[in-house]
Amino acid sequence: MWDTFFTVLIVILVILIIALTILYFVGKRLEKRQVESQALMEAAAQTVSMLIIDKKKMKLKEAGLPKMVYDQTPKYLRRSKVPVVKAKIGPKVMTLMADPRVFEALPVKSEVKVVMSGIYISEIKSVRGGSIVTPPKKKGFFARFKKDKSNK
Repeated sequence: MWDTFFTVLIVILVILIIALTILYFVGKRLEKRQVESQALMEAAAQTVSMLIIDKKKMKLKEAGLPKMVYDQTPKYLRRSKVPVVKAKIGPKVMTLMADPRVFEALPVKSEVKVVMSGIYISEIKSVRGGSIVTPPKKKGFFARFKKDKSNK
């Protein structure tokens, strides 16, 4: 009885070690790709002034982005919702994607200077007639129940 238990335990440990080493090397490769793509985005970045018309999170297929964007997106990410911004850049109205933290801070119906790389908004430089509003941090589940010392 103990022999079978230990053999099963050893087999499970060996499988776990193999899985962890595979994940380690795959993660390293993905990190290299991310660094390369980040460098390419920074090289192609430009500062643009635009009027934000509308912003919402929607599925990639419904967003109205170019077909090439949809084709280059991995299949497992095609159904996920992405932050989409409709903006007027000069005389053109364009549909753009935004970084999630930038998306929260973008004011609707106002003129903004942003850093863009292709159709991706990566940073807000300035807002005309105001300051950049940072959204409040969400509290964790247990943080809501803790009492503040300043309230006493």
